[in-house]
Amino acid sequence: MAGRLMDSGDEAITEINVTPFVDVMLVLLVIFMVTANYIVNQSINIQLPKADTGQVIQSRNLAFVIDKESRVYLDGQAVEVAELGEKIMAFKGQQAEGTTIQALISADTATPHGAVVKVIDVIRKSGITELAINVEAASN
Repeated sequence: MAGRLMDSGDEAITEINVTPFVDVMLVLLVIFMVTANYIVNQSINIQLPKADTGQVIQSRNLAFVIDKESRVYLDGQAVEVAELGEKIMAFKGQQAEGTTIQALISADTATPHGAVVKVIDVIRKSGITELAINVEAASN
């Protein structure tokens, strides 16, 4: 009940009805659950290898993904290996002087080793020496 009606008008309302509050919270929960499916980042479907010694990288500047068909993606955009060096140099030109650029390489387990080595070679030729290989933590 929201309050009690007394014969005397001097009594204060001391009870609070929480039913409307619960109703509003349930409606908000339903709205959140329905819209959560639409707030999903687009990603490239690859299966990362597992490793016990993998570390979390706090910041990364360039993300390279190689899928199982050896297609290369730079920060989510498909790019040919031949033009990869140009894209890296353009990115480096936009950075402040003295900025260290790190490359995070993610490759599908079915990706040929040669495709990964080719991308690493282009990255290193472009002057990026800090490389990290993305892996999933192995479950024990």
